[in-house]
Amino acid sequence: MGKIANQEIIDRLNAKFSQQIETISEPYGLLTFETSTALISEVLAFLKTDPELKFNYLTDITAVHYPEKKEALGVIYHLHSLTNNVRVRIKVFITTANPNIPTATTLWEGANWMERETFDFFGINFTGHPNLVRILNVDDMTVFPMRREYQLEDPNRIDKKDYFFGR
Repeated sequence: MGKIANQEIIDRLNAKFSQQIETISEPYGLLTFETSTALISEVLAFLKTDPELKFNYLTDITAVHYPEKKEALGVIYHLHSLTNNVRVRIKVFITTANPNIPTATTLWEGANWMERETFDFFGINFTGHPNLVRILNVDDMTVFPMRREYQLEDPNRIDKKDYFFGR
């Protein structure tokens, strides 16, 4: 089977979800769009089970933090249709005050560790996850290190003072 055009994917999504797919773009040919936390599970299930689209491979789940935005946390999904040789990126933006999004482990068991890593570094709660605990950081850590909430360097380090560099 040949590659499905991005416009065909958009048309199928819009037919199913009545224009609830937003901010559609194609950076470097990669179809990218946004949806909501209320719809993400249904969108992922549709993309996976649709007999023509067949996005059956979950490549990655990660996040990004934009502290200047109201919905500062973005959960990013990358799916791959091996049959059609095409990929998509789905974004869902949520607030740091309510960092909850449904789990994708009900569709892909491989989402387990991806969601744990995203929780560990960004503090995003994947509701319904079977074992959402830290995976790389220490268990008693109280912060989420990939959020842009902290200074990049310790201001008390004396080896970083300007007078050491002739400034």
